[in-house]
Amino acid sequence: MKAARYYGKEDIRIEQIPEPSVRPGQVKIAPAFVGLCGTDLHEYLGGPNFCPVNHHPITGETIPVTLGHEFSGVITEIGPGVTGFEVGQACAVQPTLFCGHCAACKHGAENVCHTGGFVGLSGGGGGLSQAICVNATHVFALPEGLELETGALVEPLSVAWHALSAAPEINPASIVLVIGGGPIGLAMVLCLKAKGVEKIVVSEVAASRQNFARQFGATQVVNPVNEDVTKAVLAISNGIGVDVAFDCAGVPASIKSACTCVKAKGSVVNVAIWEKEIPFNPNWVTWKECTFRSVLGYKREDFEAVIENLRTGAIKPNGMITAKIKFNNVVEDGIKRLISDKENQVKILVDINA
Repeated sequence: MKAARYYGKEDIRIEQIPEPSVRPGQVKIAPAFVGLCGTDLHEYLGGPNFCPVNHHPITGETIPVTLGHEFSGVITEIGPGVTGFEVGQACAVQPTLFCGHCAACKHGAENVCHTGGFVGLSGGGGGLSQAICVNATHVFALPEGLELETGALVEPLSVAWHALSAAPEINPASIVLVIGGGPIGLAMVLCLKAKGVEKIVVSEVAASRQNFARQFGATQVVNPVNEDVTKAVLAISNGIGVDVAFDCAGVPASIKSACTCVKAKGSVVNVAIWEKEIPFNPNWVTWKECTFRSVLGYKREDFEAVIENLRTGAIKPNGMITAKIKFNNVVEDGIKRLISDKENQVKILVDINA
């Protein structure tokens, strides 16, 4: 079968590899659409990062590995011992890999498993292929009528939905700040709208992403280059500050802005992945007795919640899809396009059958 294989920095190859055989407890899936992620981009530009150079403790694999961790597809085969699925069923896959026995897993925090990883990065196959076998526990049937393109958005939307769990106090009357209008920041806006939040402020530099934020439901957009974000937030909130600030940007200015914009006893939630250490003054949190939390990835209940909100129409994410490309052109039309034109892209989908 055909697969996109990651060998190292700036080295992704479309190759023929053996098609996997389904094992007990697994289902085989023919991927349909695969979203390209910032993680894929970082692997291409400066990796290996997530992709293992030594044998991964769960998959046992090393590079080259098949990429693609945001994907939907159609079930083609059901392994022994699996019930509840049918051949031909449309599905999305939670790509989390976890050991099940470390301290984190035992405490229900498999998303931060000590030796964890992701299908499509750490081995175990990937969505950028014509077939993949995954544990049935990680497969989610899509509601009837939901397009497979939309199914490929479940994974990034689940990142945002999981971030909401760090601020359970959010309600329709909350005022929420989202810093960063990239794919995850925009997914945050969509999930906040699904929660009924009426006042959503987005801080974003790029004009194109500002426009996306407005289209997705932001009530106010602030440009931190030429506007004082804190002053804008205080004006909106009658001098109080926002109830919750989500940092999806991951730059030194964003973390300080999140802390200065949040109200006393409010919550700052870090969603971003940071490339290096930065200066941080705990007094930013202390003076307000606000809470600083950080989140990583998602859990099963986040996938379930996103799919249900897609079913009801509470989450309307199709505006996230800014391009669809052919499988063979994944590097030129996908990865390199994200490098050169990322501000005009939210989610590029690879059509495996094109």
